[in-house]
Amino acid sequence: MPCKQRHSITPITRRAFSLVEVMVVLVLLGLIASVVTINVRGSIIKGKQNAARVQLGIFKEAINQFYIYHSRYPNNDEGLEALVTVTDDQPESLLDSRKVPKDPWGNDYQYNSPGRDELNFEIICLGADGRSGGDGANLDIASYELTQ
Repeated sequence: MPCKQRHSITPITRRAFSLVEVMVVLVLLGLIASVVTINVRGSIIKGKQNAARVQLGIFKEAINQFYIYHSRYPNNDEGLEALVTVTDDQPESLLDSRKVPKDPWGNDYQYNSPGRDELNFEIICLGADGRSGGDGANLDIASYELTQ
């Protein structure tokens, strides 16, 4: 009589994650990414605003140099372009570049002569939206707000 073999039942092993487990992990990763993005975005905005302040300070110094060469400040028609224009009275560009740099958001700086409150001039960065007024990333930064 042949011997009957017993078949043992082996437990089934899991080889993959369930859809629910994968979805939970993706949701958690999304939450972590959004928290990091919000925190980093604030730092990026502050960094751009600080870069605009530094650039405004450089413009102020260059405009004072322009005054030394020409005994006057650039008028509104000349604007900041006067700082990079080479003339007989001004033999080299007053900025390190041949073009007037854009603000950190890619917009043009605004130059006004005379400026407000009886200032000889003012230079304004209009922030991320490129329009007057605003807060946060859209905050306007002006040369007259800089400390001496």
